[in-house]
Amino acid sequence: MSRVSMAAAVLVVSTALLSAQQVFRSGVDLVHFGVVVTDKSGAPILNLSEADFEILEDGKRQAVKFFAGGEPESAPPLHLGFMIDNSGSMLEDIKDVQTAAIKFLNTVDNILDVTLTDFDIEVRVARFGLDDYPRLIERIRSRKPDGYTALYDALGVYLNGAYSQTGDKILVLYTDGGDTRSAMTQGELLDLLKASDVTVYSIGYLQHQGSGRHEQQQILTRFASTTGGQAFFPTSLKELEGMYERILREISGRYSIGYVSSNAKLDGAWRVVKVRLVDKPEFKNAKIRTRSGYYAPYKPATQK
Repeated sequence: MSRVSMAAAVLVVSTALLSAQQVFRSGVDLVHFGVVVTDKSGAPILNLSEADFEILEDGKRQAVKFFAGGEPESAPPLHLGFMIDNSGSMLEDIKDVQTAAIKFLNTVDNILDVTLTDFDIEVRVARFGLDDYPRLIERIRSRKPDGYTALYDALGVYLNGAYSQTGDKILVLYTDGGDTRSAMTQGELLDLLKASDVTVYSIGYLQHQGSGRHEQQQILTRFASTTGGQAFFPTSLKELEGMYERILREISGRYSIGYVSSNAKLDGAWRVVKVRLVDKPEFKNAKIRTRSGYYAPYKPATQK
């Protein structure tokens, strides 16, 4: 795909996904939130029940209609996305990164499928079922680093594909630097992340960034926090597997909570959602990470 056609494709993705979030769908829509609860040391808190949570939408309490998770055995199945930066700056590190990625993917339990996205100036996406792991591993091993870094475009393309998936969606992103060639802007991508229900975990190995390292840390942290995820910044490739282990612990201990909004308006407006724990002494130091809200469905007024 050429640079020009990639730019056109990603701009179409941007418009289509933002529009899709606003379209009215008949029937009752369950508003879904993936939730991670951690203690003061950052370790996931397991075995909480539905009664331990409360949800407020624009300040109004909502009735929970779906609840799952809290321990590895009961974690809801998920659609896993995995994204690897294959730009030219990865040439020296790619084998170590590929090995760590394969080990991580071989360890994740209770997944429905894996969507692999790799990118340089182009974006390549492939989805693999549980019976197709050999081809997934081959795909990871075969790609050779080259070219510039279209990080924002890659995230936009992935989010567009993930929109049609139902249930829990988690994306693990690995990159060694900032965006250098995307058609999509950072602001456009943040809008897409805000509109999506994908939880993003960013891993930024930024040792080659020099003076731009701090800015890139801020960007990757913003991407993750917008979705209720987390950003990690290893200082050596030896630390990479440890970062993946922390993500695995969070994935296996996450909660999946759903409700039907008491607000029946189909106005496409942004609704602020707060998921919190009930007031108990044992929850004093607990922290919750999840997305901050969602866009309501939208139905145009009937024209006369």
